Amino acid sequence: MRAKYITPVVAIFDENGKIDKEGNCKVLEHLIKGGMDGIVIMGSTGEFFSMTIDEIKRYIDIAAECINHRVEFYVGTSRMIASETIELGNYALSRGADGVMIISPYYFPLTDESVEFYYDTVASGINGKIFLYNYPAITKHEISPKVALSLARKHNNIRGIKDTNPLIGHTRDLMNALLPEFPDFEVYNGFDESFGFVVESGGTGAIGGLSNLWPELFAKWVKAANEKDYETFVECQKTTNVLMGLYTIGSPYIPIMKHALNLRGLGISEYVTTPFIKCTDEQDKKLRALMKKVGLL
Repeated sequence: MRAKYITPVVAIFDENGKIDKEGNCKVLEHLIKGGMDGIVIMGSTGEFFSMTIDEIKRYIDIAAECINHRVEFYVGTSRMIASETIELGNYALSRGADGVMIISPYYFPLTDESVEFYYDTVASGINGKIFLYNYPAITKHEISPKVALSLARKHNNIRGIKDTNPLIGHTRDLMNALLPEFPDFEVYNGFDESFGFVVESGGTGAIGGLSNLWPELFAKWVKAANEKDYETFVECQKTTNVLMGLYTIGSPYIPIMKHALNLRGLGISEYVTTPFIKCTDEQDKKLRALMKKVGLL
């Protein structure tokens, strides 16, 4: 399977907290020109949890117009109400999205039976490609390999999974369960540094937030993987290992990433939705030091 890297893009708001068309298109152009294989809006990095359905639909329209089928285009359509997830999923697909990414409901820890029931419900109602989204640190439950395989067998529109799991063994178990029967099933890890392990193990790659900042690096890594250029592959791994320090500068890292994009010259609003706090002076110093260390400043 060809290696790929998909960016879970930051969402840009104006100073009044409204979706900023110009700012979002700047970021999307930055990613497309930087060589990303695909873009997903309204993943966790995209602050989807702070937006109304109408705001999300407007954002989908803006992104669809800007991307215009130049790279793969995915939309996170996760809502706590299954019918809203279905509504948003079909809206995104009707506007030209290549697929949707759906996290399981968060708040209550769920059993395997409940997780499978939820995805049975939404997959039956959505008329297009679906990526499952496993993020146990947020949902307090896993999408197990057993459940993922059962869902893939029942729903031919479930075509991939993003596994945001620091336990790389879980991603390994997903690949071992799914790929023998479904060799084209796309398995991604949600941590940038795990790209190498995933592609070497037969998976597709990563859907990682650091590619917002430096898409050229991750496009280079993908090219090295697909061309079996081991020296460059290792070089990109080592650089990413250092760049992972960005995640430790602030929690969550979204305000840090928006500030970092401005340090790269994008000129975007750094507005973040409540309860996030803009990048502080101390965080700015740490960020600049990190970007200098990897050669971005």
